[in-house]
Amino acid sequence: MTHAMNERREQNGLPETTSRENPMEITNKDYMFPAFFNGRVLPGKKIHRLPAMGWNSWNAFGCGNTEALTKAMADKMVELGLKDLGYEYLVLDDGCYCSARVDGKLANNEVKFPGGFRALADYIHGKGLKFGMYNDVGVALCSGDQVGTCGYEDVDAESYTEWGVDFLKVDNCYYPWDNATFSNGANARFTYAPNIRSIRVSGNGFSRTLNAVEEGILTGNGGAKNVSGDYVTGIGTIDGTNIDASPGGMRSSELEFIVDVPTGGEYLLTVNYASGQEAGTGGWLQAAVGDRDTEERYFDGLLPTTAGTTGFTDSTGIKVMLQAGENKIRLMNHRRQENTLYSYAVFYEALNRAKPDHDILLSICEWGKTQPQNWGYKIGSSWRILNDITFAVGADGNSGHAEWKSNNTASITSQYNKAVIMDEYAGPDRGWNDPDMLVIGMDGITRTMSRTHMSMWCMMNAPLMLGLDLRRVTSGDEIHQIIANADVIGLNQDPLAVQAKRIYCSKEAEHPDTAYITDNTRVDILAKPLADGSIALCFLNLDTEAADGKYTVTVDRILEYIGSKMVNRDDFRNAKSYLVKDLWTKEISVATDGEFTAENLEGCGSVTVRITPERK
Repeated sequence: MTHAMNERREQNGLPETTSRENPMEITNKDYMFPAFFNGRVLPGKKIHRLPAMGWNSWNAFGCGNTEALTKAMADKMVELGLKDLGYEYLVLDDGCYCSARVDGKLANNEVKFPGGFRALADYIHGKGLKFGMYNDVGVALCSGDQVGTCGYEDVDAESYTEWGVDFLKVDNCYYPWDNATFSNGANARFTYAPNIRSIRVSGNGFSRTLNAVEEGILTGNGGAKNVSGDYVTGIGTIDGTNIDASPGGMRSSELEFIVDVPTGGEYLLTVNYASGQEAGTGGWLQAAVGDRDTEERYFDGLLPTTAGTTGFTDSTGIKVMLQAGENKIRLMNHRRQENTLYSYAVFYEALNRAKPDHDILLSICEWGKTQPQNWGYKIGSSWRILNDITFAVGADGNSGHAEWKSNNTASITSQYNKAVIMDEYAGPDRGWNDPDMLVIGMDGITRTMSRTHMSMWCMMNAPLMLGLDLRRVTSGDEIHQIIANADVIGLNQDPLAVQAKRIYCSKEAEHPDTAYITDNTRVDILAKPLADGSIALCFLNLDTEAADGKYTVTVDRILEYIGSKMVNRDDFRNAKSYLVKDLWTKEISVATDGEFTAENLEGCGSVTVRITPERK
């Protein structure tokens, strides 16, 4: 091992692999909750990348993808001119490996991929494309194949390097330290704190007991006071896998106590708790003194099991240092986020060791479970924000099925409704919110829906990963015209790289940019600043029924919401007129009154325009 590699490991504080036996001990503060807010990426993370574009096998073929199909998709990406438009990654999703490791290593499924992954990578690279693969931070893939990276990060990184991989989509099934998809539900014991009835602080001739319900202060979201039971519950991170709650604000909770001690020195903190292994009540406690940014963490571990979730008992005393006067003691459990970040970081650092100059793009796919908008920027180029956009994937020649709206994540609007208010989490120095693959070309999605879907994803700087069987597309046909619209793609790939902001919502007048709204009987207007000083506007009808009437925004409203992100703001404000290009019809008009309008939007319809100021 080189001296440089030793220095990197000391700097990062990361092991070569994660454990399958116990949760990792995390001592480096770069991987702890307070560091989520410092804006610093981890060593080796590539920044200033535009959203990825390409094709992924999952929506088209599920686990039925093959080497022959993959080569056919590569051929079609070139034939259809998609490569020249920026669709560069061709990604193999689940179902491509042997179901178990061979001599401890990943291996190709010899029936589906008889030529091996290195030869397939060479074929794809020979087409001028880049090669992507899939794995999981858990012990198995979502298909159940026992080849997850957990505990094998070092050898898997060597394999991906040898195979010439350029892109890795890394899932979160069977993760051993959270109740992730297909994982043991009892793993919630690692991701929630116990129920807490009180704390006692003693030492230096002082002793005081503070009741959690009466004297504890709940911060963030998710925690709750059970007044009848006289305890606090739900301390942890809210599960973001579904559409139930907003992604904005603090998505985790803490319980604070203010303790006034007479002298500075060492004290014992005793927690009266009851543990469980279910959503809301776990057994893992973190105890810290001080505010988030200055905390000293004194305990981070699993407490002994109690006799049920209301079988309260006292913990062993935790030694803490307090100053004379008021002290803030915080009880919490941020392990759902910290563990997941740590696992992805161990894997990415293994890639850095295997090939220090690699350019692999890491696509974090944990479906928003651990609120990755808070931490994903540290290591990933993008992070999924919800569970899958469709579960009815294609196979054996059928196209699969997708929906415009649903009461779960499996629809275009479910994904959009979350992603549209997450713009402040994204950026060229961070990475991109990922509302999953495009479902254009699947059954259930009309031409109008497809156009709007494409406009939404491009305005929001979402990764543009096609998910259809490209053999169903011919140059110039309806689908091709949508996925190959260079003007719309140009919004997604604009070098200023700013996600659009919602500046108008017919259901929310006061806070259209941050309000989480799932009622689709509405019209939204998004505004996106562009590198040449122009802006894009997108008028969206989320309803399946037509939205009659006019919808107008002014220059002043645009500047109010995105002025600080614009290039040459004053030129836009003071323009004598504006060229308005409809990016779907290609019609160009001139606006002189500083107002921009769309009217009579059809059901699921949209109007997307690029507005360029003309100087006085």
